[in-house]
Amino acid sequence: MTEPTPPRPSAPSGAPSSTPSVPDPWPAPTTAGPVVGTVRLPGSKSLTNRLLVLAAIADGPSELRGALDSRDTRLMRAALTALGARFEDGDDGVLLVHPLPVGEPLAGEVHVDCGLAGTVMRFLPAVAALRPGRVVLDGDPGARERPMGPLVDGLRQLGVGVTEAGEPGRLPLVLDTTAAAAAPEEVAVDAAGSSQFLSGLLLSAVRRPSGLTVRHTGSRVPSPEHVSMTVAVLRERGVRVDIPAAGVWRVHPGPLAGFTAVVEPDLSNAGPFLAAAVVTGGTVTVPDWPTGTTQLGDRWRCILPAFGADVAFEVGSEDRSQGALTVTGGVGEDGAPRVTGAGEVPDTAELAPTVAALALLAEGPTRLTGIAHLRGHETDRLAALAAEAARFGVEVKEGADELGFPGLDASGPLRPALAETYHDHRMATFAAVIGLRVPGTRVHDVATTAKTMPGFPALWAALVGGEEA
Repeated sequence: MTEPTPPRPSAPSGAPSSTPSVPDPWPAPTTAGPVVGTVRLPGSKSLTNRLLVLAAIADGPSELRGALDSRDTRLMRAALTALGARFEDGDDGVLLVHPLPVGEPLAGEVHVDCGLAGTVMRFLPAVAALRPGRVVLDGDPGARERPMGPLVDGLRQLGVGVTEAGEPGRLPLVLDTTAAAAAPEEVAVDAAGSSQFLSGLLLSAVRRPSGLTVRHTGSRVPSPEHVSMTVAVLRERGVRVDIPAAGVWRVHPGPLAGFTAVVEPDLSNAGPFLAAAVVTGGTVTVPDWPTGTTQLGDRWRCILPAFGADVAFEVGSEDRSQGALTVTGGVGEDGAPRVTGAGEVPDTAELAPTVAALALLAEGPTRLTGIAHLRGHETDRLAALAAEAARFGVEVKEGADELGFPGLDASGPLRPALAETYHDHRMATFAAVIGLRVPGTRVHDVATTAKTMPGFPALWAALVGGEEA
């Protein structure tokens, strides 16, 4: 582990260099007692955006139920609309998707706004390759810091002409897809920086004349559940996907009929609400939790017991494909909340900010390891977490791919702070969890949570206030 990074007065790389201009920082709710309640979560962003892509390239119309409506999914819909898909919102919550005309040339140059959404910037290019023409991709200023190099390499192997209009391996990108249809049937990419590089190539491969074999050339793939999710949504739609060897996926060409799908609740977004039970010695239940799922958020079942919580899952009596997950936080002999240090917690991926909040409030040390790829997310999350911990008065040891938290028995109580979010939704919910135990915590730009969880402040206030969220 390297020496601690000094506290940062400014934002980490990939975030604005100055304090966001937000007139009224959000006062994070604090509770003197245990949080008790039930939280019903909106649909999974990861599943919604994968299903939007498949519906947009299908042979006929599709219907999605429970699809998430958030900034990231709206950006995906707008991008697919630019490529020729159409969307209709039904009164009953059903989203009807009319596919784009695969193989037909684009009428003119298409511009895609990726915002700060990794799924848009990394899934759309291979979809664009299904229609000959010229596509320009750009996004928020922070999006230009997110790595795209491996995908650029893969696109070029597919015959896509790629012009890097900014820094190499970064947005903005200009794609010339006129020669993509005649490309080789196999591409090799290093996806050690993001599993999205693999998913972006796999999702649209079924509509290529010869299908596609994708080979991972680097070290381990971070968040392998997300690749499993991509494979699962393809297979559930009748697409043949073979895995002939570790790190190799073969998507066979064939028809992709229109379909109906129900989107699972977002289990990653369950994290802050479940953490509320852990840090207050309370009890929180999330209904409709899938019995079996490829979502990375299902790891909460294993992670939270390491912090002293009890995790129980009750399978539904009528629908055994889902149930209720209930988390109860630990308490000491005096009845006060007790969060135990978890020791080493590897591979937390996108769950890391919430796990970091637990680690800051735990009595013993915790190390989050194997998270180097988080430096290429909405912001450099390792640097951001170290900087925000310093605001709360805790020195965190920041390594190349890990963070070390001393625990309250070594650091002493946290002090109130005005937390930055760096336009990162998970940094906002990280601060919300801290605020439960640290009165006076305020959060800049809590509205950034709308990226994946619209209405988070109201949901959070309802839970803390004892209402069903």
